[in-house]
Amino acid sequence: MRKFLLGVIVTLLVLILGALGYAMLGFFPTPANVEPPHLERHLAMGAVDASMERHAPRVNNPLTPTDQNLEDGMKLYTMHCALCHGGLDRKPSSLATSFYPPPPNFISDPPDDPEWHVFYTIRTGVRYTGMPAWD
Repeated sequence: MRKFLLGVIVTLLVLILGALGYAMLGFFPTPANVEPPHLERHLAMGAVDASMERHAPRVNNPLTPTDQNLEDGMKLYTMHCALCHGGLDRKPSSLATSFYPPPPNFISDPPDDPEWHVFYTIRTGVRYTGMPAWD
């Protein structure tokens, strides 16, 4: 049993060191203008979602959805967000293919995340993407 456990530990260490060596020796592709592998996309988005679940406070929107608030929100979206996330004309943004991961088009494909999740993403940004923090 002792040799078996030692074999499992050594195997795990070899796999971890092999993956680290693969990345650190430059074999891992990094261009932003190609489609990422499915596993990378799945792991990256899973990590972002898990981080949001752990760190984002569950807060409700303090603003009631009045006509004036909605107009102000549309103006803010047009000035700060539409360049990456698509304009009110429902066309893809001009920068959509320039980022990795590509920013979602919120007009044609609205997010299904809870409001507190979206608020936290806007307020803190997302590391290793083009999404800045809008404190």
